[in-house]
Amino acid sequence: MDAQKQLEIISNNTVEIIDRDELLKKLERSVATKSPLRVKLGLDPSAPDLHLGHAVVLHKLRQFQELGHQVIIILGDFTGRIGDPTGRSETRRQLSDEEVLANAATYREQVFKILDPGKTEVVFNSEWLAKLNFADVINLASRYTVARMLERDDFAKRYREQQPISIHEFFYPLMQGYDSVALRADIEFGATEQKFNLLMGRHLQREYGQEPQVCIMMPILVGLDGVQKMSKSLGNYIGITEAPEEMYGKAMSMADELMMEYYNLATDYTAEQVAEVRAALESGALHPRDAKMRLAHRIVRIYHGQEAADRAEAEFKSVFQQGALPGDIPSFDATSLSEGGRARLIQLLTRSGLAPSASEARRLIRQGGVKVNGEKVDSIEAEIEVRSGTVIQAGKRKFIRLS
Repeated sequence: MDAQKQLEIISNNTVEIIDRDELLKKLERSVATKSPLRVKLGLDPSAPDLHLGHAVVLHKLRQFQELGHQVIIILGDFTGRIGDPTGRSETRRQLSDEEVLANAATYREQVFKILDPGKTEVVFNSEWLAKLNFADVINLASRYTVARMLERDDFAKRYREQQPISIHEFFYPLMQGYDSVALRADIEFGATEQKFNLLMGRHLQREYGQEPQVCIMMPILVGLDGVQKMSKSLGNYIGITEAPEEMYGKAMSMADELMMEYYNLATDYTAEQVAEVRAALESGALHPRDAKMRLAHRIVRIYHGQEAADRAEAEFKSVFQQGALPGDIPSFDATSLSEGGRARLIQLLTRSGLAPSASEARRLIRQGGVKVNGEKVDSIEAEIEVRSGTVIQAGKRKFIRLS
């Protein structure tokens, strides 16, 4: 494919490219020499699970692979010992070697749900960072000034508020930038909040006599609440290793106005296919419910395959459109909670895992989100008979059957 067409595909859904003209020149040279570009993404293994927010950049990397380029995933086992200070108001806890390696192994497994393993190089940045001696580190540190480092918003804010900044935190962007030097990266990807770190790579490559990489910033996916970015801690996420039925149900719970953003950023739909969906919705030829079901099916298919997506859709139709119960309700032994053959509903919800806490259980009950054998319960003081076969439902997708 010619360079201009590649640029159009690559530019779709990006927030910023530094520099677009440089990217076109790299693509033109790649086409002329039949040499793939080296496209870098760094992942610090500070948490073991990926969600659709993380997958936004992975889908873009997959596009690069389909255009014939080489993707390099850097698992930051060395930088992960510090932790990215981006957006932090305090020094991050340093991870142990065991935590870093365990999380890195999980990331390595999960990225191949999207990326082509045959066109992906996975490396650990300890391969070069651990080999630097103290003279090398001093040389690296000499390439950047404290004044420039304090231009970072998070460092500047902590400095103004007299919050401690450890010297080792300054080394995080330097080490991430040095990754680009070690790999001679042509392009580096990151979210918008990673701009400082990505530009550090360009700066250091110039310092070490290399052609600077192009930096491509991707948008941050809004979570299912439609307000804040997707995050496990906020509970507004879809995890890429979640069960197909859970993924499908969560996708169906999003507001209609979020659909097109998810079509754009969370699926492998082309720009032309997304435009067709948008046009069909605007003309009324496609009902929003059907568009959302198509989206949910596509998301599940990406991570679990066609058959699992079909089953998840059938389950959703059965449970939520026809009022049936799911076929694989987990059982729960409530005998330890029983007093005189009865148990408090709040205890059942929390001990069974239907609610993470008693306060959340009370909230669910007050909002009408708890049913016992299909009957809504509206009292937070409710007790129910502990009888085998009783089905308790919390929210739209969580069930248990008393054993």
